[in-house]
Amino acid sequence: MAGRELKQLFTAFGTRDELSFRRAAQAIIEEEEAKQHHALARDLRRLIAVGGESSSGDTVVLPDPPRDRDNDWPLAEVRQPSRYLTDLVVNESVETAITGIAAESAHAQILADHGVPLRRRILFWGPPGCGKTSGAEALASELGVPLVVVRLDSVISSYLGQTAANLRQIMEYAHQGRWLILFDEFDAIGRLRDDPTEHGEIKRVVNAFLQMLDQYQGPSTLVAATNHERLLDTALWRRFDDVVEFRKPTVHQIRQLLRLRLSRIPSSRPDIDRAASLLKGLPHAAVEFAIWDAYRSILLEGNQEITAPALGAAIERTRQRPW
Repeated sequence: MAGRELKQLFTAFGTRDELSFRRAAQAIIEEEEAKQHHALARDLRRLIAVGGESSSGDTVVLPDPPRDRDNDWPLAEVRQPSRYLTDLVVNESVETAITGIAAESAHAQILADHGVPLRRRILFWGPPGCGKTSGAEALASELGVPLVVVRLDSVISSYLGQTAANLRQIMEYAHQGRWLILFDEFDAIGRLRDDPTEHGEIKRVVNAFLQMLDQYQGPSTLVAATNHERLLDTALWRRFDDVVEFRKPTVHQIRQLLRLRLSRIPSSRPDIDRAASLLKGLPHAAVEFAIWDAYRSILLEGNQEITAPALGAAIERTRQRPW
């Protein structure tokens, strides 16, 4: 490890300078990645993530997310990712994108030496309930960084100019360290500027955010997710380094998801093929809903295993509700 970074690390620890500490730690992690010490680098990232622990057992926390200056509401929520790529059943292009972005991070110095920029601005799009939020969480896990979820209910303000100011605070926060920042329901702030139903403030917000994306060069990965890609301003699409489509699962993928989830829950071998056929055309969220609904009903009856009738009844309830 470079002596300079170690000195910075110990100096920051002594002065309780959290930001300098994390920057020095990040430099050490990147040096280990450049040496192909990927396992060590990933472990170090997890140790400085939210809820991680130092060798002394002390909990390591991130700097607090920014707050709305008028109402003092937090503009984002920090979470420790608990989903991994192996927990997902998604189309191959999604898996390729997530593993590719993680691989780029592990070889950041090699790419930088050749003038190749990392993919730091990603757009996830597709129908509701098809894994976009879970995909962002899995990407955070693969990168070994915390997940920071932007709270759009706090970011969007009724005060003139305050929404753009809140977004600017989020982007400044993205420069303070290395984590994944998720803008869920992104269409709320990226709507078409020529939409006649929108007022001038939204147009100003989109213009401001376009400039922020253009100028962004921070270490964090920005992920925007939307169910309504047609509502997005066309100029936003080309600002992203990659655009990843999430699709509804095929019957084969539904079978995979059923087997994956049921492998962790006691069951009396229900008919997976029949269940998958009945769930055809529904999103991933519907499959998970059916499994948990069946398990809940069995437990309340005093039983321990999901039976075929219980799963069938849960699937019927799942099909009757909107998705």
